Amino acid sequence: MGSWGILVLLLALILLRQPLIVLMGAITVYCYYFLPDPPLESFHELNSIVGDLFFAGDKEILLAIPLFIIAGNLMTHGSIARRLIRIAQAMTAPIPAGLAIAGVFSCGIFAAISGSSPVTLIAIGGLMYPSLTKAGYPTQFSMGLLASGGTLGIIIPPSIPMIVYAIMVGVSVTDLFIAGIGPGILLMSLLMLYSVLRAGNVGRGKWDWAEIRVAWKEGVLALLMPVVILGGIYSGFFTATESAAIAVFYAILVEVFIHKELSFPKIPKIMAESAEMLGILFLILILAVSLNKFMIENEIPQNLVATMSELISSPVTFLIGVNILLLIVGMFMDIMSAILVLAPLLAPMAVNYGINPVHFGIIMIVNLEIGYLTPPVGVNLFVASGIFKQPLGKVIQSVAPIVGLFLIGLVLISWIPEISLGLLGGEAAAPSP
Repeated sequence: MGSWGILVLLLALILLRQPLIVLMGAITVYCYYFLPDPPLESFHELNSIVGDLFFAGDKEILLAIPLFIIAGNLMTHGSIARRLIRIAQAMTAPIPAGLAIAGVFSCGIFAAISGSSPVTLIAIGGLMYPSLTKAGYPTQFSMGLLASGGTLGIIIPPSIPMIVYAIMVGVSVTDLFIAGIGPGILLMSLLMLYSVLRAGNVGRGKWDWAEIRVAWKEGVLALLMPVVILGGIYSGFFTATESAAIAVFYAILVEVFIHKELSFPKIPKIMAESAEMLGILFLILILAVSLNKFMIENEIPQNLVATMSELISSPVTFLIGVNILLLIVGMFMDIMSAILVLAPLLAPMAVNYGINPVHFGIIMIVNLEIGYLTPPVGVNLFVASGIFKQPLGKVIQSVAPIVGLFLIGLVLISWIPEISLGLLGGEAAAPSP
């Protein structure tokens, strides 16, 4: 059956609507059982899978994922999002489309804390949407802006998809975090420009120095959170995993003991919600790492690179093709599934064409970020429809022009590596085995 069997098995499981965990487990077992030369004679010889599961689970960076999710959930149930919004509103009051720009700033800052797009949309969108519509901003504009701003959670570090890509490809997660700053600022700038062009004369106010002082006094600890977390990572003072633990500690300290917006009895419930999100994700991730290890040992990515090199000779052609592929994939697969399945195959091909693996990681994540806004499985579309209480069709219409802007940003990020690699000095660490 060989390699064709993988395709047949994959299509059969998709047609049967099997969940990702079944898909990853079945493909992993199939590869270990049928693809070795000679094939295994019995399933009793699959002990190497168990060893690989321990190998995958022993990665320290895995701890960062649950910790960042817990920190994001703590802040969603607390007052950090509301305090960030108040600072942004006070500082942008006299600017054209100031309240809309405050929404974009708030999404960007909260994304730098939570690392999750749906969490950012829920926390900021739920608070900003009534304020925008009450101030006179069109309903469709407000929905589209906040739904799109919520996607910043996966490109502005710390980002859970970046951590997963780093695990699957073997690059430095710190390098990926740094590389995400420039693209994140670019996409935020495009959203702000869109706001000024669409709603520049709506709801302009004046500086209110008393409000600015109160907003900063009440929100400075919330604003310091991304500074502490990201400053420690970029300075090398602590690792990404340690920063995630500090994020949880900081969120509890500020929300429970200082702001007193969160009580201790609520924390176990928040932990249980986080555990429910993580249970299946971790098993899928470990299976994916095991499958990736098998493919590397059997030189499957290397053979694919050799085949593609015969068909595509130009890095430009490769980038065009891979961007089109990822945009289509983003329409039908969630971001975790896409990274787990495609990153180990596409990243070596990108390196073969002279594309830095960290730069390629950013390209891949921006493509899949756009997938959050495209049907039929765009996560933020469904989240926005729920929290804004609007039909899904109207939400899709509201994000359409912003998807066009993000595509312009994708082109710039793909063809100008300095946007991603500039803060790294144009270089990043090579993948580790």
